[in-house]
Order: sequence, then structure tokens, then C-alpha cells
Amino acid sequence: MSADLSIAMRAETRPRNLIATLWASRAKYLVGALLIVICVVMLLPLVASVLASLKSTTEAAAVPPTYYPHGLSVDSYVRLWDYQAGLQVYVGNSLATAAIAIALTLGLTVTAGYALARFPLPGKEALFVFLLLALIIPYQALLTPIFLMFAQLKLTNSVLGLAIIHTAIQLPFSLYVMRNSFEAVPKDLEEAAVVDGANSLQALVLIYLPSVVPAMVTVALFAFITSWNEFLGALVMMNRQDTFTLPLILSAARTQTSIGGTDWGMLQAGVTISVIPCIAVYLLLQKYYVAGLLSGAVK
Repeated sequence: MSADLSIAMRAETRPRNLIATLWASRAKYLVGALLIVICVVMLLPLVASVLASLKSTTEAAAVPPTYYPHGLSVDSYVRLWDYQAGLQVYVGNSLATAAIAIALTLGLTVTAGYALARFPLPGKEALFVFLLLALIIPYQALLTPIFLMFAQLKLTNSVLGLAIIHTAIQLPFSLYVMRNSFEAVPKDLEEAAVVDGANSLQALVLIYLPSVVPAMVTVALFAFITSWNEFLGALVMMNRQDTFTLPLILSAARTQTSIGGTDWGMLQAGVTISVIPCIAVYLLLQKYYVAGLLSGAVK
């Protein structure tokens, strides 16, 4: 009797297992299709910009617009390269500003995050929360007093002055990531280093920094993207053409054309060029970027 009951139960569970297997395989295909649709939606604007940059000036300004270029042309890139002081000057200014901002952000947040995570400072939790309050203050509201102060310090029209502003924008988030990353490192490693005679600086350099490399890469990546794309601070601080960054020159270039109106071809060429470094840096560092975000957000 028990054998017959066992056989009946197996026969009853087989259809359920089959249904579960079919549903799991269908769900896998549905998720894959959904991801493909999301990728297509996200990539369409980029593809449209690249195609528009390869159109002739007349075709790029045509109404109604054409979706595909009738003939490939690099005239937009040539005009952008020779525009005003030259594209290489503006790209160089943007890269220099981003490099200084990355160096300042890492130098400040690595040391501050280490101190807040490992040293028994009185009221350090309140201090940490106070430093994070800068996240709720829009930096745009502070640009006027910053400009007046930087004008007295002769930091206007300066890559260093603009990099300081970009660093200030990035500091609260970067400090949050670095502090939580240092706290995630086991204290046993530091204690073992202290037993071997290491001081705090040696423990930071030899023990902690190798452990928080993903978080440092995340901070550097966010600092680069913030500095590379920032527009309003550069607009306020820079008024000489040879100090403009790439976002500024794209804003100026869109109204400069020999046919009147907006030079869409040159503008889209600039957009295409400005996107390339961000994509390249992300693809090179995406492994560290994901790990750094997780280490900074999950304690």
C-alpha cells in the first residue's frame, strides 16, 4: 500500500516539476529579451549622435531630419578640431582638470576615511554625518561667493581653481565610500601589522590601501566623470577661450555656423568625442567599479 502511495505521489509531482522547469526557462528568455530592449533604448541616443556627426552640414540641419547619413562626411570633426583655439586645447583642459580633481579627491578622502574608520576620535560619527550634509547643499548656490573668493586668490581662469570646485562637489560621496571601505577591512590585519612594529602610516600604505583599491577606483571614476561633464562651474569660473573645457566649447559651438541656426553636425561630433573617454574609462575599470560600490555601500 505504501509503495503504491509513493508511486502515485511521484506521478503527481512530475507535472509540477515539468511546469517549474518550463517556467524557469521561459523566465530566462524573458529577462534576456528585457535586457536587450533596455540596451537598445540606452544605445539609441548614442548611435543617433554618431550618425548625425557623420552627415554633411546641410543634411545634419535638414528638416525633417534624416535617420541615416546619405553619405559619410567628417567635415563636422574637421570644423570642431579647428574651432576657436582648437579642440585639442579644450580636451587638454578637461583632462588636466579631471586629473587634478582625481588626485585631490583621493588624497583627501583616503586619509579622512582612514581616520574616521580606524582612529578613536571623539564624536567622529557626528563629524562624519556633518561632512555628509554637503550632499544636500547644491553647489550652484555657492558659486557666486566661490567666484568672488577665487577672484581674490587669482584662481579664476585656472585649471586648478576649477579642479578645486569639482573636488568639493565629489568629496561627500567619496568620503562615504572610502570610510565604509576602510571599516570593511578586518582589524586583525592592522593588529598583526602593529605587532610587527608598523605605525599608522605604514599600516595605511601596506595593509589598507591594497585592500581598498576597488573603492579608490570607484572614487576616481566618479571624480573623472563629474569633472569631465561639469558645465556650470566652468561657465562661471572661465571667461577666456584658451581656458575653456569641452562642455563649454560645445555650448558655444552649437550657435556658431555659416548656415545659420545650430550646427548640429559639429555639436554631435563634439558629443561623440566627449563620450569616448567616459566609456573607455568605465570599460577598463568596471570590475573594480562594481566591487568598490558594493564595499562602500554594504558594511
